[in-house]
Amino acid sequence: MFDAAHLTLPNLPGVGYKPQHFSAILANAAPVGWLEIHAENYLGGGGRPIAQLRHLAERFAISVHGVGLSIGGIGPLDEDHLNRLKTLCDWLQPASFSEHLAWSSHDGTYLNDLLPLPYTAATLANVCDHVDQVQAVLGRRILLENPSTYLAFAQPQMDEAAFLAEIAQRTGCGLLLDVNNVYVSAVNQGSDPQAYIDRFPLDRVGEIHLGGHCEDLADHDLPLLIDAHGTAVADLVWGLYAHTIARGGPKPTLIEWDNDVPDWAVLRAEAEHAALILQAA
Repeated sequence: MFDAAHLTLPNLPGVGYKPQHFSAILANAAPVGWLEIHAENYLGGGGRPIAQLRHLAERFAISVHGVGLSIGGIGPLDEDHLNRLKTLCDWLQPASFSEHLAWSSHDGTYLNDLLPLPYTAATLANVCDHVDQVQAVLGRRILLENPSTYLAFAQPQMDEAAFLAEIAQRTGCGLLLDVNNVYVSAVNQGSDPQAYIDRFPLDRVGEIHLGGHCEDLADHDLPLLIDAHGTAVADLVWGLYAHTIARGGPKPTLIEWDNDVPDWAVLRAEAEHAALILQAA
């Protein structure tokens, strides 16, 4: 089991950093207290992106969110990719590093998606081995994020919340609770999102994500929600977030908006909404 100090992100709203917001963030960031980057955008050796990130890191706690490790894949982790992540973390010294409970590569083929896992004992052992390896190489405790799902395996041996809790128990990792993912998965699979939150090990949560989704239609005209990160947080997701904070207390909370990125004022208003809920707690 990996043993390290707890994360140091403040219990304030954060936003996913976009370069077009650089000047506006420096001019008026409040109530945003920290920023998150996608690791794979910053694995180069220099240039304007690295220079801006160095400048921001002098003023804000930084969270690094990986999307390419394929921790849930059945094959070995890409050691070159993992070592590049280590180089980034070594110089940036982020307050947090997170990845997804998903797989996105197999046998040298990389897929542009984060795909779900069967929640079985064999999958659990494989994921724990990968988490142990990542934490050993990076020299830090990581957070593992619950996925958004659009289908379910026929005969899981445990539910998702229990699966994540067991990974955290075995490896010492923390968890990243994406409340929008909880809502999307629950609607797509006909389950209760609040019941999921009530089963989730909130004491293990080091960060919360909030984002927007879009709606399509599946078979028989049933709603199909897509975790698109291209709109404001939905009212029902805000309600689920308020329930989460009421149960687990304030947590560092990220506003994710990766597609059709709006002006800074719109993103900042979403952070202000999260700040009100955190303050009420």
